[in-house]
Amino acid sequence: MSEDTGDKLDALRTRIDAIDRDIARLLNERAAGATEVARIKAAENSDEATVFYRPEREAQILERVVAENAGPLPDRDLWRLFREIISCCLSLEQPLTVAYLGPPGTYTEAAVVKHFGHFAINRAQNSIDEVFHEVESGAAHCGVVPVENSTEGMVNHTLDCFMASRLRICGEVTLPINHAFMSHEKEEAITAVYSHEQSLAQCRRWLDTHYPNVARTPMVSNAEAARVAARTQGAAAIAGEMAAERYGLRVLATNIEDETDNETRFLVIGDQMVGPSGKDKTSLLVSTRNEAGALHRVLDPFRRHGVNLTRIETRPSRVSNWSYIFFIDFDGHEEAEEITAMLDEVRSVSTEVRSLGSYPQAAF
Repeated sequence: MSEDTGDKLDALRTRIDAIDRDIARLLNERAAGATEVARIKAAENSDEATVFYRPEREAQILERVVAENAGPLPDRDLWRLFREIISCCLSLEQPLTVAYLGPPGTYTEAAVVKHFGHFAINRAQNSIDEVFHEVESGAAHCGVVPVENSTEGMVNHTLDCFMASRLRICGEVTLPINHAFMSHEKEEAITAVYSHEQSLAQCRRWLDTHYPNVARTPMVSNAEAARVAARTQGAAAIAGEMAAERYGLRVLATNIEDETDNETRFLVIGDQMVGPSGKDKTSLLVSTRNEAGALHRVLDPFRRHGVNLTRIETRPSRVSNWSYIFFIDFDGHEEAEEITAMLDEVRSVSTEVRSLGSYPQAAF
């Protein structure tokens, strides 16, 4: 290395050290500001005094950070960095407890980390019902449950839980489902592969090519498959990379799914109203009379008001035979004037319309 090159590197490293000190100072200033917000809220005798998690506020911060990004950091990476900063600062106000569909190492846990960062307290539950119960009882501030997969469709159990619960949707998370092949064995020593039956199906071509004669055993979840593989001789698992970290397995191959655009949508559930963020989605539960043209009358106000529907699903009402409830997602916030007018029209032609919540649309 030439003397001139060495001098340039030393100058750059000195500059980076100075920037690091500025970053640390500014992060502490931000944390102090968050602590002051908590102090002011605690001193107020109002509903807001007990609300520390503000999905709409967080969404606005993250959207602004991305909009103002001048590079070279990619938008996605900068979003993740600020997600962790917000998570850390929020933990100084009040550590959030989040219930999720377990066991640990599932894609749902990965969705929790993506949405709440690494500073939330995560509690795995055995079923979607238990996640709802934890939040309803106050044992957790929020919950995260899967609701839709791009290749497998809706998670009906989650929809059914909303029919019996007064919880609301506070946010949504979308997560690419990238399967990894993991084991504590050498590749040639693998004699069995464990995974959820859907994951085994989604990776069939890769398994047929690389392990055509190895037994495939379905499990209740990918995380459970990783846990079993970690203590079973000759075993491998297909799961998310978080499961490999959780159970001490080596990742032997990544992105082994046959379809590369597989994605799952998760819902954040809680008991709070979420204000407008500027880019929102609303979910409704609608029941109608069992008569010709009922669904058309429900949907026509969306068309006339130019509101974009993003999802409509049907579930049995459990009240009477051949009676159904519609779950409808659409773009916009229920407090917006044009949405309020539209919802009034929907209520006039329905037997029940219940808002499940307006919430910021998922980013990245």
